[in-house]
Amino acid sequence: MKRRNFIQSTSTASLSVPLGCAITGAKAADTPSENLSSRGSFAVDANRVRFYSPAVKESIKVLVVADTHLFKDDDRGEPFQQFSGRMAKAYNRTVHFQSGAATTPEESFAEALKHGKESEVDLLALVGDIFSFPSEAAIDWVSGQLKQAGLPYLYTAGNHDWHYEGMKGSLETLRNTWIEKRLKSLYQGNHPLMAAYEVKGITFLAIDNSHYQILPEQLDFFREHVSHGKPIVLMVHIPLFAPGRPTGYGCGHPDWSAKTDRNHELERRPKWPRSGHTAVTMDFHREVFAATNLLGVFAGHIHRQSIDVMNGIPQFVTNANATGGFMDVEFLPAP
Repeated sequence: MKRRNFIQSTSTASLSVPLGCAITGAKAADTPSENLSSRGSFAVDANRVRFYSPAVKESIKVLVVADTHLFKDDDRGEPFQQFSGRMAKAYNRTVHFQSGAATTPEESFAEALKHGKESEVDLLALVGDIFSFPSEAAIDWVSGQLKQAGLPYLYTAGNHDWHYEGMKGSLETLRNTWIEKRLKSLYQGNHPLMAAYEVKGITFLAIDNSHYQILPEQLDFFREHVSHGKPIVLMVHIPLFAPGRPTGYGCGHPDWSAKTDRNHELERRPKWPRSGHTAVTMDFHREVFAATNLLGVFAGHIHRQSIDVMNGIPQFVTNANATGGFMDVEFLPAP
């Protein structure tokens, strides 16, 4: 089996890998072997991921949800229909990725929360594109669902959560505007672009890369938490570049630029910059996969489950919740 086919097949097959093993063939950084071995190992079985690490002192259950693409709207959204029309129709009918049965984004989100409550998860990680556009009705509905479920959660935005297609302004300005106007309550008082959540000795970092780039203050935030030496897990919306992956894995992708931007007209947004990524974004990518206390990265955006391992650090992308997907993750003490 070719290496890339092997990686993609792990979405349905069982896999157990030491966290010091680089599956993708990416060049390993100069990381001391004792630090790699201290991460432990991980196992994958369909949408279940298990980490076994000496850094973990007690079991931690996490439910990762991304790409629900709720399109629920009401009369408050009428003034914005010229900007929301395409995405309001994009996920009206969905098919469950496992059963093939008809479903809807609302049903899928409610089922994920029900599963999280029954599983007694320690953290619900909402990693972006929960909404197809910043609809007040959809945000109110999700807030009510989260309150009713009573699950501890983190939220980081996806590129659709704050995007009204065709609205004038830079991506960074539009993100800041609609986070402040619509999404702010979901951050529970935390910084919307970077926040840390402590759960039983592990730090879960939520960093917003929803316009593909990383800001200097976000890199500083990541460096600070790496320097503490505590085990960390990174939550982002857009997956980080991995060798052989397309520009959808666009945070830190060397080919990400105006030349490779195929969807800017469809999404009615500014084209990616001709110069490509900033130096800060590339530094972030490099430092993520050199962090000896990073257990793993979780993302969405692609709508299809995948796994890549770079320098011994796994990156998992979950299936879209719009089609019933989510990822069950458990961190366990190593024997």
